[in-house]
Amino acid sequence: MIKFSHRLALSALLLSTLSGVAHADDPPPPPPQDVWFGKGSLGAVVSRGNSEATTLSAAVDATELSGDWKYQLGGSALRADTSGVTSADRYELHGQTDYSLTPRSYLFGALRYDDDHFSAYTYQATATGGYGYKWIDDADTKLATELGVGYRRSKLRLDGSQNGDAILRAGVNFEHSFNAATKIFDKFLLESGKDDTFITNDIGINVKMSSKLALGLDYIVRNHSKVPDETVKKTDTLLTANIVFSF
Repeated sequence: MIKFSHRLALSALLLSTLSGVAHADDPPPPPPQDVWFGKGSLGAVVSRGNSEATTLSAAVDATELSGDWKYQLGGSALRADTSGVTSADRYELHGQTDYSLTPRSYLFGALRYDDDHFSAYTYQATATGGYGYKWIDDADTKLATELGVGYRRSKLRLDGSQNGDAILRAGVNFEHSFNAATKIFDKFLLESGKDDTFITNDIGINVKMSSKLALGLDYIVRNHSKVPDETVKKTDTLLTANIVFSF
């Protein structure tokens, strides 16, 4: 639904290929304790002339580690306008707290709020808790799964009615570093209840330009199993090329 810069995407793939021949540096030091750190990304496409279009995307994720506790906060935004007509307007906020039971297992509590002006839902807000396990957790590869239950509150855009239902939450987080410069990741989330099953999957690649900056390519799929408004599609896809910064 949105046009993107093919040159930037091709640059990310080329840089990924070139960085694959680089030698890996020493493993990074362990994450700091009691200090917030993370990354943000910013993407933009601006077209002027015979047609006028602007697309802006932004995201930020921050983490703090404190002993057995892990705190995560983040959000994302997407806005697109074509010839003065808005074609995308979405905001999402999320937070999660983990408590380590063992080096590999943990309990979690999570909150998520999603506001999409072009979805069948004015908003969806969820609160969940459950158990997570790190199947792989080394310097190059990380794979963790989460399973929990919770509650979801939704507001339908069609008639303004609000509904609440119990949900099952499942998540998979994977990342792999080919070397010190190139990393791939895949984040999967499922929230399923009687009113709707929401699935999102974010897969991408980051290629470092410096210690603080990287070039990123993300492909996000979002799907609702039930759409009360027949004029709204069940699935949205988004491909973005971004500048990624660490802090």
